Amino acid sequence: MKQLIQKLTEVYGPSGHEDAVRDLVRAEIQGLADSVTIDPLGNLIAIRKGKGRGGRKVALAAHLDEIGLIVSHIDARGFVRVTNVGGVRPLYAAGGRVRFTNGAIGAIGVETRRERPDHIPTLNDLYVDFGVARAADVPVRVGDVGAFMGAFTVLPGGRVMSKSLDDRAGVAVLIEALRRLKTSPHEVAFMFTVQEELGLRGAGPAAFTFEPEIVLAVDVTATGDTPNGARMAVALGAGAAIKAKDTGLLVDPRLRDLLVKRATEARLPYQLEVLEGGRTDAAEMQLARGGAVAGCISIPCRYVHAPSEVVDLGDVEAAVGLLVATLSKPIEL
Repeated sequence: MKQLIQKLTEVYGPSGHEDAVRDLVRAEIQGLADSVTIDPLGNLIAIRKGKGRGGRKVALAAHLDEIGLIVSHIDARGFVRVTNVGGVRPLYAAGGRVRFTNGAIGAIGVETRRERPDHIPTLNDLYVDFGVARAADVPVRVGDVGAFMGAFTVLPGGRVMSKSLDDRAGVAVLIEALRRLKTSPHEVAFMFTVQEELGLRGAGPAAFTFEPEIVLAVDVTATGDTPNGARMAVALGAGAAIKAKDTGLLVDPRLRDLLVKRATEARLPYQLEVLEGGRTDAAEMQLARGGAVAGCISIPCRYVHAPSEVVDLGDVEAAVGLLVATLSKPIEL
């Protein structure tokens, strides 16, 4: 899992530019599904047919894209103004680096506000410095998109740090679950979605086409285990987080309780999650066509949308185990 997550996080793939990530996923799942397709939006959908009776149509989703910046203006001195692609947090971005589609790398600067030393930077305060002295030498143009840089690093205690663990950790969970799921009564669509960071754009159309009865997103969630952190009962190392609610989804209690039951039966560590700010692909998948029973398995993640996100590999493994345990048996709601 560690090597797989590293490969996935090191690939460039901001929203709308998921091609390289999608190609890597397609190579990793080759031969594991009955069909693999790419829809017009760019979602990669791998379908594993069910065996036996009593199966349901189940859709799983993890998003390929990461947040980024897009060039909005270049001034005469070669400083590049940018705005967000997804939920960029300017305080996390300032002082970091950004790499664009053509490989150009720049430093993210922030305007000095001497009259307000406690000023929290906004997007309007940020600029990208390529080390040039005039606009003609800038290696990007208006409309070019870049992603943050943050090297994959193994930390003590089975934890890893990297950019884009949101949601490449979830992508890794789906890939590994597809590998480990030997047989299932259900027809399962493993959906690797695009443009989640821009408003869950890929998941709805993908679910509409497949028309699932049950949907599960696999994504990261915030934690409450840092100094003066949020009042949230989620911590790194405590297992997969079974969602109860976020801003886009009130999980069907039958599905939530089933996930708890499967985790208990398999002796997998788990925790229950209520996320007060944020949503996942499940919010859109539940509304496709006639609607679906919806839930989410979350991976606890510190510093979400920072260039240095942190997850515990034990939580990632627990998420894989929970998916496999759930899909291996009939789902009775």
